[in-house]
Amino acid sequence: MNYTVPLTRPMILLIVGAALAIGVIRVTFLSISKAQSFAGCPADLSQTGVDPTQTVAMWNNLPIRPLTALAETLSESQKKVLGSSADEKWIEVDLSDQKLIAHQGDSIFLESLISSGLWGKTPPGEYAIWYKIRATKMEGGNRATNTYYYLPNVPYAMFFKGDFGIHGTYWHQNFGKPMSHGCVNAPTPIAEKLFYWTDPVLPDGQWAIRATNANPGTRVVIHE
Repeated sequence: MNYTVPLTRPMILLIVGAALAIGVIRVTFLSISKAQSFAGCPADLSQTGVDPTQTVAMWNNLPIRPLTALAETLSESQKKVLGSSADEKWIEVDLSDQKLIAHQGDSIFLESLISSGLWGKTPPGEYAIWYKIRATKMEGGNRATNTYYYLPNVPYAMFFKGDFGIHGTYWHQNFGKPMSHGCVNAPTPIAEKLFYWTDPVLPDGQWAIRATNANPGTRVVIHE
């Protein structure tokens, strides 16, 4: 014999409440995932040197070896020469071609493949570099979606919009394809040259610099 259990009012309220709770949890999870994954590259701008005590980094939930020393290929005189041009300088980032082009007057200073946002979109628009730091820790993403990263000593970071910046890269070499959480990943030797070529000018012996009216940042144009 088949028996049908009548649904009482308390049982109906319990079922409806459970369904609503599941929906709220799902929406909250998706919101947190989106917020943490699409925020650019949150960085420690108070850092004043390479931290050699950082021996473990994480990229998409996987452990990797971090930098423990800043890779420097330019001499002090070369750094000064790079930043001395009076010609107009601006950086173009082509998201479709995954390419960065540094323009100086009517010529091209350098161009390189880059990796723009995959888990978070690199924002198209026209900006200016507002902060430069020789190396900094970056942390973000989401463990639940396997996008968490903890990257000490990211070299030659140039921020152009909040937490979005151009910087060197030691955790992958897959340039030419989107790989980041919104920043522009560049090969570290390219980022080093850009760092000393761009404004604001970094005074000798200083670790970081913020753009001012007297020392404005280089223009950055990002397009599809």
